[in-house]
Amino acid sequence: MRLNYHHLHYFWAVAKDGNLTRTAAHLHVSQSALSAQIRSLEDDLGQALFERTGRSLQLTEAGRLALTYAETIFAAGNELAALMKGGEFRKRQTVRIGAVATLSRNFQENFVRPLLQMDDIEIVLQSGALSDLLTRLSVHGIDLVLSNRRVHRDATHPWQSHRIARQPVSLVGKPRRSRRAFIFPVDLGSNPLLLPSMESEIRAGFDQLCEQHRVSYRILAEVDDMAMLRLLARDTGATALVPTVVVQDELKSGALVEYCVVPQLFEDFYAITVKRHFQSPILRTLLRRREDDVLSGVSVPL
Repeated sequence: MRLNYHHLHYFWAVAKDGNLTRTAAHLHVSQSALSAQIRSLEDDLGQALFERTGRSLQLTEAGRLALTYAETIFAAGNELAALMKGGEFRKRQTVRIGAVATLSRNFQENFVRPLLQMDDIEIVLQSGALSDLLTRLSVHGIDLVLSNRRVHRDATHPWQSHRIARQPVSLVGKPRRSRRAFIFPVDLGSNPLLLPSMESEIRAGFDQLCEQHRVSYRILAEVDDMAMLRLLARDTGATALVPTVVVQDELKSGALVEYCVVPQLFEDFYAITVKRHFQSPILRTLLRRREDDVLSGVSVPL
């Protein structure tokens, strides 16, 4: 079977808009003709791509997968047209990186910083849930996923999890009035805490330490997004449990200080790839960077 890309484009347009009538008007075709084209594509693929909910169309699981492929196909076509525009071929490489939405923005910026200095590289950054990013990775929609969780390979998905950095987790907050050093875990009760949510491995490790030491604490907020945790640490008087990369700018400026490093508590950062016959040399070089350079954001030429 040879895929009909004209039908695929119609499917892609409807999937992006979510409304058959509006898409038909935009494409200057009748609604019945557009429906027929999509049904033809569904017949060719042997899968229903849409299901109707009231007056709206919702993608099925097969439809979501087909949309991921279509995005990649049409993005590549647009890239080809842009490269060839004016009859000139410009050697410019696109690197597509996905990152778990709750991951530290500072860490993401540090990871891609060397690419920002390269004129022949275009960076596409996408965020989302880990499961969605892995789906895009599996169909070449993105080249690499940044996560703070290791993903284990299985018979269906040959994931490769590269640990690119490990950082101790600290308690940080505004400068303390007391000159006495913060003592863990004795001083945990002196201030309300800003903690990652219960789903976080950092939180699980922290709670286990507190149970071992038989200490309790007061919670001001539980936050699953590191960017929000950073803002609350900066704008409240609470103590935050974070890897220092999350608040690196505030630590440098003195707006926040590190009270202590929590013993035996770390956050690991992973770059998840899938085995390819042809892997980008740029990605290989990124993955070989020294851990300290990644965490500090040092822009060592690739």
